[in-house]
Amino acid sequence: MIKQQNVKLGFALAMLTAVMWGIVPIAMKYALMVVDPLTLAWSRLAISALGITIWLAYKKQFPNLMMFRKRRRFILLMIAGFGLLGNFALFASAVQYLSATTAQVVGQTGIVIFMISSAFIFRERLRPTQIIGILVLLVGLGLFFNKNIVDLFSNMSSYGIGVWLGLLASVSWACYALAQKVLLQKLRAEQLLWLIYLICTVFLLPFTSLSKITNADATQLFAIIFCGLNTIIAYGALVMAMERWQAAQVSAITTLTPLFSLIFSDLFSLIWPEKFVMQYLNILGYIGAVSVVAGAMFATIGHYIWHPRKGWLINRNKGEK
Repeated sequence: MIKQQNVKLGFALAMLTAVMWGIVPIAMKYALMVVDPLTLAWSRLAISALGITIWLAYKKQFPNLMMFRKRRRFILLMIAGFGLLGNFALFASAVQYLSATTAQVVGQTGIVIFMISSAFIFRERLRPTQIIGILVLLVGLGLFFNKNIVDLFSNMSSYGIGVWLGLLASVSWACYALAQKVLLQKLRAEQLLWLIYLICTVFLLPFTSLSKITNADATQLFAIIFCGLNTIIAYGALVMAMERWQAAQVSAITTLTPLFSLIFSDLFSLIWPEKFVMQYLNILGYIGAVSVVAGAMFATIGHYIWHPRKGWLINRNKGEK
């Protein structure tokens, strides 16, 4: 049984992950004023690869590469690597056209794609709560885009391009997550990510323009470095949270990411209006953002809260008393 103090620490670490993921697209949008999406994606991956290399060297836990002599494992590693590479590159491209909040809301579709894909590939049965959560999330997306939903299909405005790039980033992330799910049976999470980050960094290097980084001013350079360090901090907090708390609960907390993006976007726009733009949503947009988060959260931990036969958790607890 997980100790109470570990639960509290696990919650705090999971919340730190959600906060860091909520801030990163804001920093990315500022960094993209001076660098292109591929260069920014490469810098994030390169800094992350360096950080995990130092950690694994300190722990003396580098993976045994001989395990990838098996063709199936090597193919899965390539799928995971290029899946994450596509996610980083496409998400950075989407942030060019979208606000940080919109990019993160679109990113929640990755949960839907992953759950449905897992049901087909791994023959996992979707729980009723997962189906309900997915439907709530999809309805929330419709409400969030209520002002611009026509632009997503009728013409290719910059907004529409950004949304579709965000959706492709989610598909790419789902491919990475599916391959990762299998590979984690043989590797620790940090070992697998180290290999993936190295693959991504090496492959993406020829497509980057490192000279653009030298043209960045101090604040833009800080934003670029922060994006890379953010990945390490958020990942480290996530791993430590999962060690101290149940994975489902940790995942539920991380679904709060879009709300943190919304909060910090508005906060930064008030403090530095010349550098950051406020996210303007109508009432349906705000309801949609909350619905997306609620749907993702219910799909993740809904089976702990409600059961088709046993009812709601609060009623079950009353029955036990």
